[in-house]
Amino acid sequence: MSMMNNFHRESTKLLQHLPLPKPSSLIYGNNQPWWCQILDPNGEIVTKWNQIFLVTSLIALFVDPLFFYLPNIRAESCMYTDFALAIIVILVRSIVDLFSALQILMKFRTSYVATSSRVFGKGELVRDPRKIVIRYLKTDFVIDLAAALPLPQFVVYLAMPLVRTHTRSAAHTNHAISLVIILQYVPRLVVIFPLNSRIVKNTGVVAKTAWSGAAYNLLLYMLASHVLGAAWYLMSVERHFSCWKQQCRKEQHGRTPCSIQYFDCLHFPDARTVAWLNSTKVYRNCNARIKSTDFDFGMFADAFKDQVTSADFVDKYFYCLWWGLKNLSSYGQGLNTTTYVIETIFSSLICLMGLVFFSLLIGNMQTYLQSMSARLEEWRIRRRDTEEWMRHRQLPPDLQDRIRRFVQYKWLATKGVEEEDILQSLPLDLRRQIQSHLCLSLVRRVPFFSQMDDQLLDAICERLVSSLNTKDTYIVREGDPVNEMLFIIRGQLESSTTNGGRSGFFNSITLKPGDFCGEELLTWALMPASNVNLPASTRTVKSITEVEAFALRSEDLKFVANQFKRLHSKKLQHAFRYYSHQWRTWGACYIQAAWRRWKRRKLADELARLESLYYMQWPEDEDEYADKQESKASENAQQLGATILASKFAANTRRGAAQKVTFVEPNDSSLRLPQIFKPDEPDFS
Repeated sequence: MSMMNNFHRESTKLLQHLPLPKPSSLIYGNNQPWWCQILDPNGEIVTKWNQIFLVTSLIALFVDPLFFYLPNIRAESCMYTDFALAIIVILVRSIVDLFSALQILMKFRTSYVATSSRVFGKGELVRDPRKIVIRYLKTDFVIDLAAALPLPQFVVYLAMPLVRTHTRSAAHTNHAISLVIILQYVPRLVVIFPLNSRIVKNTGVVAKTAWSGAAYNLLLYMLASHVLGAAWYLMSVERHFSCWKQQCRKEQHGRTPCSIQYFDCLHFPDARTVAWLNSTKVYRNCNARIKSTDFDFGMFADAFKDQVTSADFVDKYFYCLWWGLKNLSSYGQGLNTTTYVIETIFSSLICLMGLVFFSLLIGNMQTYLQSMSARLEEWRIRRRDTEEWMRHRQLPPDLQDRIRRFVQYKWLATKGVEEEDILQSLPLDLRRQIQSHLCLSLVRRVPFFSQMDDQLLDAICERLVSSLNTKDTYIVREGDPVNEMLFIIRGQLESSTTNGGRSGFFNSITLKPGDFCGEELLTWALMPASNVNLPASTRTVKSITEVEAFALRSEDLKFVANQFKRLHSKKLQHAFRYYSHQWRTWGACYIQAAWRRWKRRKLADELARLESLYYMQWPEDEDEYADKQESKASENAQQLGATILASKFAANTRRGAAQKVTFVEPNDSSLRLPQIFKPDEPDFS
């Protein structure tokens, strides 16, 4: 006994130190099987399943009316049940019922939102399995169970042996099947409407595209026509059978009394049936093609005149579908009804259903089709307003053409979608990922940005905005403040400068995809004590073709420069100077001016050397010396004037080298070009 107590005590201590799993992990843990997990009603699995179950529910609504086509009339003499069609329909119906059973199991394992937690946000999910089961049993379980029960299969399975053994007639079987189908069709409709609402609530729409939405509504309208056509066929057979029974009662006291069993095709080999056929007038009095008949078939006369009840299934089905579609679209205006109560109720139902379904079809189709052209219509209205405004303001024709080109180009590039509004409505992390996906590869094509790391590029991409410019549009003019840097993605720009508008100077380059303009803004942003005033542009930038680019505004560039000190590195400084067209132009002009100064110094030195060699020559005699002195005097006058002019020119050149750069064209020495200042170099310390 003491040993047992010691064993119990030690085992208790061991269990206390073991890391036992929590009950919640057994239910919601990722390592548990799928049938033990509680599903989120707004999750991806439940959403996909709801879409699948919606399709199967629509198939079930289509399959159930096919049971109405089981009764047939053979040569207008007897009635039989098409058991081959019954087997096919039962197999399809059984497969669909499996999905209904799975739907019940899914609801037993799907959490729900507590009503008390819907004050804020999406609410709190109740994941307790017991509470989920109790709530489902109290709400939707009865309807789901009624819709999932295989009642038609059960009725057909029991009726087929009874009919074959002559215990029950085909009419009794048709009545039982029809009653079950009608009773079970109601819960199936009740199931599909909240399912459709749940899908719309989770995903926003049933169909993702406008065309699929229009097709979905048209399919529902065709389904209603299919149900009406099948019901009309069943009631036509029933009306014909009613005529047989009415005429049969009149022949009850004749030489060969009539019996209801004679109208069943299984009794035709019977001798009494053959004898009755030779003397009866039932079939002649119930022939809808004979006008003298006493029985009025009303709205069902077309089924017998066109021999629909004895046709093949395919011909019969499409004829009934056409009948339902025709009368549903015309609200049953072409129906010729009798005083038969069921016929009158059915005609009224067709009228009401046609009014409701046709209105819903037109309204939904119009909504979906208008959603396809909504932005196009908005663009047309905006374009019409623009035209009226231009005419009202009497703008010149060339300016109007430029405005039209810009509006057209913006529509082709964006299709009327305001990207900025969409991005601003998203969280910050999503905006960063989207901007990185859209801009990072394009920004890396800019050589200057290829020197930066990913973190700095992400910060720049986050603040880039798209910029669209049509042909002959001035991006910025020389002397205007620069408020953004432009990075070209597609198209070409012309960048030119006149150095402040001074005469005699003009420089022009072409900017292609991968180039950028507005580098004065980067110099301004990198200065530690930059002014509030934006820098003035030293160049005029004009679009040669349609240009798509990304723009980085001044305040965004200043923020990036202040946040990331790596932008102040010497490596990026040299990369900026190398790829900047402004610095390239200044460097080329500086080298050209230095080369021309060197050429002038070389010319002056050559003149001085020739002059010194001249004075070193000694004359042969006095006469020659006198003649040379005279000629020398005249030459000295000329050389002295040239030397003085050269000395003054060289002095002016040296004096102005520190302040300005002059250009002398090879063919015109008198032309003097203006100076070009070196760009302001920022303080990178």
